[in-house]
Amino acid sequence: MSVTIVWFWNDLRVSDNPALYHAAKRGRVLPVFIYAEDIGVRKLGSVKKWWLYKSLVSLNETLKKYGVGLVIRTGFDTVSVLKELVREVKADAVYWNRRFDPTMVARDERVKKELISLGVKVECFDSFLLHDPNEILTSTGKPYAVFTPFWKRLRKDVNVPRPLPSPERIQGVGVRVRSEKLEDLGFLPEFKRCESLEEFWKVSEDAARERLRRFVTSSLEGYERDRDFPYLDGTSLISPYLASGLISPRQVWYEVIGASEGKSSKGVEAFLRSLAWREFSYHLLYHNPSMLEKSVKSIFERFPWRLEKSEFYERWTAGLTGIPIIDAGMRQLRKVGWMHNRVRMIVASWFTKNLLFHWKLGEEWFWDTLVDADIANNVQNWQWVAGCGIDPVPFFRVFNPILQSRKFDPKGVYIKKWLPELEKFPSEYVHEPWKAPLPVLKRAGVELGKDYPLPMIPVEESGRTALELYKRLRKD
Repeated sequence: MSVTIVWFWNDLRVSDNPALYHAAKRGRVLPVFIYAEDIGVRKLGSVKKWWLYKSLVSLNETLKKYGVGLVIRTGFDTVSVLKELVREVKADAVYWNRRFDPTMVARDERVKKELISLGVKVECFDSFLLHDPNEILTSTGKPYAVFTPFWKRLRKDVNVPRPLPSPERIQGVGVRVRSEKLEDLGFLPEFKRCESLEEFWKVSEDAARERLRRFVTSSLEGYERDRDFPYLDGTSLISPYLASGLISPRQVWYEVIGASEGKSSKGVEAFLRSLAWREFSYHLLYHNPSMLEKSVKSIFERFPWRLEKSEFYERWTAGLTGIPIIDAGMRQLRKVGWMHNRVRMIVASWFTKNLLFHWKLGEEWFWDTLVDADIANNVQNWQWVAGCGIDPVPFFRVFNPILQSRKFDPKGVYIKKWLPELEKFPSEYVHEPWKAPLPVLKRAGVELGKDYPLPMIPVEESGRTALELYKRLRKD
């Protein structure tokens, strides 16, 4: 009987998993997860490792219900591990779902060539995105560089396949296969952050589906209106599940459309558009792999970004900048590994256009601390906010964190949740504590500079500095 190795990575689910579904139809199956130090592949961030650990535990439990288990292997490079497994179980095929991270694309091509040279059948399937990045091109045959035309084309012309069901049965290979212990991979970070992650997140395929259903039932219709307000429960929180493949974008797409009975609404269109932004990020990265390291707009390679991790950088990561909306976002990130999207934009703008740090430093911090760390979204969004990417926020658009805070968290509910030291501040002053009269500070029990820091730098003056540097750059 045919034996197929199914190689998992960011598709850690049983439902709508084409590689697993078709392998189960074909014959015996060996589900495998490989953690190898492949050259060129970006290492996982510490919080993402925690999420991966929990995801693999969940996947293994689900597979055991079918009578098979997940084999864990490590090694110097992936292809050597796969070749060893092929020999061990006499596999005649290896299936996996396509990855679109450029470093993984190169690795997967190497793996494919070597396996085929051994006479092994290789099949790669699509499930990580709604579209093939080569499928949507402009009328001149070029990749899209602006989101809105891309979205209109995707909405109009891409036929999103319906999700596949879970396999009816999965037959194991019939021999004992050595598997390393998941606990030995060092995925669980040593710091205390895991305690709050455990409290906030349930990590499993079932949890992903339940979270999506809850959002669709309670928040979808108001999504277009509520998504920008961080104090509201107006977002789906589905991004980490998508990033690790505990749910597929096809499942999300059809759940949303099905819940609305096929009828469009502002909430439905706004949410599908957000899902398409993820597609757009991968579209850009697939066609512009150099954006992993370089600003897409080459002029910014000469911009005088700060490159050293100075005291300002450390205070930003710790949520001690003295700007409440910034600090609330960074404390939320430290506590639960996630930050509201509107606050991410404010935080990133402050980092790049007020503190003048290179976007790569911010992107790397997010990569290490986000449960939904996703290479295309991360790089694209940081360049977008910094003004140096494709279809960016213009550099001269500097988010004023105070105005943003007053607009999107008017009563300071979000700020007070994540900055308990400001809990007793009246709404009038919670956005700018340094402007509060002494009696207000005393009633709130706050001594500025001791209980809560003064701003590192002046808000408006620092924004003007960035604009002056940009003007000089354009004249050179």
